[in-house]
Amino acid sequence: MGEVLSQSEIDELLKALNTGEIDVTEIQESKQEKHIKKYDFARPSKFAKEQLRTLEIIFDNYSRIISTYLSGYLRTPTQVDVINAEAVTYYEFNNSLSNPVILSIVDFSPLKGSIVIDLSPNLGYSIIDRILGGRGAMIDKIREFTEIERILLERIVTQLIALLKEPWENVVDLNPKLEKIETNSQFAQIISPNEMIALVTLNIKLGEVEGMMNICIPHLVLEPVLERLNTKYWFAVVEQEDKSAYRKFLEKRLEIAKIPIRAVLGKTHITVEEFIHLQVGDVIKLDSYINSDLEIYAGNLLKFYGKPGIHRKQNAVQITAVERREEI
Repeated sequence: MGEVLSQSEIDELLKALNTGEIDVTEIQESKQEKHIKKYDFARPSKFAKEQLRTLEIIFDNYSRIISTYLSGYLRTPTQVDVINAEAVTYYEFNNSLSNPVILSIVDFSPLKGSIVIDLSPNLGYSIIDRILGGRGAMIDKIREFTEIERILLERIVTQLIALLKEPWENVVDLNPKLEKIETNSQFAQIISPNEMIALVTLNIKLGEVEGMMNICIPHLVLEPVLERLNTKYWFAVVEQEDKSAYRKFLEKRLEIAKIPIRAVLGKTHITVEEFIHLQVGDVIKLDSYINSDLEIYAGNLLKFYGKPGIHRKQNAVQITAVERREEI
């Protein structure tokens, strides 16, 4: 809230305006001044804040999915959080890497082009250790990965890439595939160094080991779907699909739900004394006739009438009529 002027201060301002000590045009000109923002041609702004925010939402869902997967697969508590999503040049991203690295080149089909997923080496060593039956402890010295370790990493990374489908389904129906894994950053030049990318950073805590996962998505890859990367479109699609999916889910569950069905031969009333003295061979007289239709109940509701019989050597009831009274 701005500063509140007292009555005496207001009177002084009015007096100054009348005497010409304050020029009204100067006040108006100062209000009309425009703040000009310098444009950096070396780093063109191709991603709007809204688009980066939507990417954070997408990968927040992704972080929960891979957290559940890694916890179950590696049998160790895993926590994954989104740190931020920012727009940088590919050169800045690539220049920040130090060998050895775990760079996964991913075909982002049906979108044209590839993305890069960078996994911290300490996380890679910890994952390999857990797969081979170890405790997932961090190694003392960073070294190159062996051929066997690369094969194990490829298997786990392939699964992590497959899990990208679900969080992206409201934007595009992805079919990502791992092209290759590079352990040297110089061999991962997928685009020009000056091209802009969206860099999403995840923090992964795997037991006692903590590291980063960076997802590098070039602007050229996202360009066909940029208009869908806004929260209005996102939540509108999510709400619509949630309602449709929930309805289909309910219908599917109802179709396979088991309902108790019972056919009633007839009813009668007897005294407690008669009930206590019932013996084998005694006859209980019912309120129905031998040619009457049986009442068939679904749960406690009368729904059908039928005739008793035998089907494939088992007792059965043939439906003869439908009772609509309970549906009113």
